[in-house]
Amino acid sequence: MEKVIYTLWRDPRTSAEAFAATIRGELAQQLLALGARGVQANVCDEAVLPAAALRQVQTQPAIAGAVSVWLDSANAAFRKPFDEAVAAVVSHMAAYLVSESEPIKNTRYPAREGERTAGFSQLAFLSVPPRLTPGAWLDIWHGHHTQVAIDTQDNFQYVQNFVVRPLTYGAPRYSAIVEECFPQAAMTDMHAFFNAIGDTDKFKRNLDMMMDSCSRFIDFDKIDVVPTSQYLVRRPHWEAA
Repeated sequence: MEKVIYTLWRDPRTSAEAFAATIRGELAQQLLALGARGVQANVCDEAVLPAAALRQVQTQPAIAGAVSVWLDSANAAFRKPFDEAVAAVVSHMAAYLVSESEPIKNTRYPAREGERTAGFSQLAFLSVPPRLTPGAWLDIWHGHHTQVAIDTQDNFQYVQNFVVRPLTYGAPRYSAIVEECFPQAAMTDMHAFFNAIGDTDKFKRNLDMMMDSCSRFIDFDKIDVVPTSQYLVRRPHWEAA
């Protein structure tokens, strides 16, 4: 089974709420009907409006969400109907085959199929800086930064999607797509985001550690950060043997 992430762009003539409803509703059900083993929708809806200050936009136009689809095969011939279904409801999309690692599983607020996951899901789209080789970049990210991100933030889910290759022509050259879920309070309270409510010293310490670690492998003028609502429409599953 392979995981494909479709990055989505919205036609400005379509409202954000209507777009989000289509992605997590009509599109998600069509992808399941086509045979997807699992579907998750991440959409920018009204629920994440308070997190607007966390958004970072480098890719233009701005990313409007993403759909994760688990498939038996991401080969072009088998993926084609899924690409067509996504393309039919967005202004533009880019598909990526990713290798998924989950350093933090969501056991605090377990996702329920078809419902909005608690808090919010922050998507970060990363690229290897020119100053690093891909190998050195991956070593810093996985070998050092992962533990820093766990130690300094109140993230209750942490998914690292390493981009194996882009699957669609003209896709932005992202190297990774990160998913991190945070509690509701973290949308507007950085002390909550950095797991330091009521503790200014801890907040400064955690913030400094996180920023120092990020600066080692991220160029901040090349990163897109998108606060979203997460909907686990269907949990990935395998056929019984």
